[in-house]
Amino acid sequence: MAELRANRVAEQMKKELGEILTKKIKDPRVGFVTVTDVEVTGDLQNATIYISVLGTEKEKHDSLLGLTKAKGFIRSEIGKRIRLRKTPEIEFEFDEALEYGNRIDSILRDLNK
Repeated sequence: MAELRANRVAEQMKKELGEILTKKIKDPRVGFVTVTDVEVTGDLQNATIYISVLGTEKEKHDSLLGLTKAKGFIRSEIGKRIRLRKTPEIEFEFDEALEYGNRIDSILRDLNK
């Protein structure tokens, strides 16, 4: 039961985060950021937000810094939009799955040549 609720909260957070990042964050360091996944613990106390950033390594690092600085604002916006007793603490991490998939794809293409 708790896992089902955590999944629903995670999906709602993912939807709201997309809107917050595109419309509310004004930090110039935050580039083209896509929220790929959100994982919420069963007790709804912590949330890990997986992001993907287009650009160079420096731009990715700067975007992560900008998001980390705006963590309090983002958490308060989520708290206003989702009615929870306690808004989860958020943590940002890069989603390595896309890069990993692209690497495997390029290796397979090289093998076919």
